[in-house]
Amino acid sequence: MKWFSIGAPIVPVVLGVALLSGCSSSSTTNPGGPGLPAASAATVTSKEIGALVDKLVVAPEGPMTGYDREKFPHWDTNKPEHGFTGDLAKYAKCTTREVMMLRDATGGVTLDAATCDLKIPAGAGWQDHYGFIDKKTNQLGPYKFITDPAKVDAEHIVPLAEAWRSGAADRDVDTRRRIANDSINLVAADPSANRSKGDQDVANYLPPGEFRCAYLEHYVKIKVKYALTVDSVEHTALRTAVADCVRGGEFK
Repeated sequence: MKWFSIGAPIVPVVLGVALLSGCSSSSTTNPGGPGLPAASAATVTSKEIGALVDKLVVAPEGPMTGYDREKFPHWDTNKPEHGFTGDLAKYAKCTTREVMMLRDATGGVTLDAATCDLKIPAGAGWQDHYGFIDKKTNQLGPYKFITDPAKVDAEHIVPLAEAWRSGAADRDVDTRRRIANDSINLVAADPSANRSKGDQDVANYLPPGEFRCAYLEHYVKIKVKYALTVDSVEHTALRTAVADCVRGGEFK
C-alpha cells in the first residue's frame, strides 16, 4: 500500500478494524482465522463513504482543557449497544476489550464465556495490519505477529483525546462510554504502530500499512455516529485520503 500526500505532509495509514467472528456459548474458538476478511478490506462503496464524509460537520477543534481518559469509561461489559453482534453477543460477562481480542484473533484463540479467559494455542495470535515506519530506514517495517495478549494494544481508531477535542467534552459520560467501547472504534494493534499514532487525527496520522482505507471508513463512521466534528485541515485530509482509496479500488 503506497504512501500518499495530504496537503503538504506525507501521511501514513492505521490498523485494520476487524469483522465480527463467531464464538460459542462457553469456550469458543474464533473459527475464521483473522478477525478481518482481509486486513485492508473496506466494507462500503465509494458512494457510501462519500455520503458519510458529506455528513461531517466542520468546526474548529476544541481545547484539551479538562481531558482525562477516565472520562471515557472503559472497559465496559459487552452490552448490545457496543455492536459486537452475532455470536459475539453471547460474551455478555466479558469486557469489550476481551471480546475485541477474540474477534481480531488469528488461528484458534478461544475465550471462555464464564471466566473471560483467553487461550492462545501454538501458532495463534494477533496479526498487525497497521504497519509502522522504521526510523532507521524510513521504510515500512515488517508486520508483527503477536502471541502474547498482554502485548497487544486495544486501539481506539478515533483517539479518545481527539474525540474530546471534537465535541465529546460537551457530551455526557454515557456517550463517552459508548465512544470508548464501540466495536467500530476498537481494533487489536501492535503497540509500536499504536503509539506512533498517539492522539493525532487523520490530518497528521494515517497508518502506513495495508489498513489505510478500512481505517478511514471506521474513523468517519465514528465521527458521524457520535456527531463529532472535524476541523478544516482534517476534513481536507479525509477527502484526499478517501479519494485516493477510491482511485485504488478499495471502495467498490
